[in-house]
Amino acid sequence: MTDFITVAYVDTLLGPGWAGTGDPVLAVSMANAWLTAKIKRVVPDPVPAEIKTAGAQIAKEAAAGNLYKATQKEVLSKTVSAQSGTSTSKTYAAGSKDLSAGENFAMALLVPWTKRSGVMMLKRI
Repeated sequence: MTDFITVAYVDTLLGPGWAGTGDPVLAVSMANAWLTAKIKRVVPDPVPAEIKTAGAQIAKEAAAGNLYKATQKEVLSKTVSAQSGTSTSKTYAAGSKDLSAGENFAMALLVPWTKRSGVMMLKRI
């Protein structure tokens, strides 16, 4: 796992109370793991501000308990009937999950590093 952000950096960016009642050290650790999993390209040194900002947003989500939550199997189809002729149904795509505003913002900031670069040439021998 790469350390993109630190607690001190998130404190300067979001203010000292960003973690609320959550553990700031654990939240930053979770954010660094999340960033490491999402970034597919080599990150230059020093780490770009966009990645650090994304990490701070993810750390805030982690401190609030909105990251790496326990998941249930996705509902593929569910129908409930209350009385004859009335029903409601749900259908979710496999692997779907709700993303928080912080995760969506972080993913938008990370776009340059989440796509694989270039074209791979294959040669048949």
